[in-house]
Amino acid sequence: MPAYDCPRPALTVDVAAFRGAPGEREVLLIRRGASPYQGAWALPGGFVDENEPLERAALRELAEETRLSPAAPLRQVGAYGDPGRDPRGWTVSVLFAVVLGDEEPGVVAGGDDAAEAAWHPVSSLPALAFDHAVIVADAVALTESAT
Repeated sequence: MPAYDCPRPALTVDVAAFRGAPGEREVLLIRRGASPYQGAWALPGGFVDENEPLERAALRELAEETRLSPAAPLRQVGAYGDPGRDPRGWTVSVLFAVVLGDEEPGVVAGGDDAAEAAWHPVSSLPALAFDHAVIVADAVALTESAT
């Protein structure tokens, strides 16, 4: 008999990293190097390792995929788990946001399973994988209301 009889979703983290002043913000996106959505733009993120704290997973994924390690603290925005948001199966993602300070260089490069990393103006985003357009909008609303 299994120790736990309830269904379990896969757990992921995503990071909305911003730079610039409110109204002129840019968000850091990665071009996916693997399926699903290979070649599409998305937020940096990935699966949480077993027994890994969520914020540590978010920082790890951000560094692996973009080479960015922000000095500013991450802020948890929310959780996203609508059915069908990930073609691989039932996946719940916890979103973190961070706004880089003016002193942070924001130099990025794709790494791990990210083919590319680049800053994009929030006002003119490319089509995004998964439900990341909704997620970015939520993170923009939270970070701009906090400044």
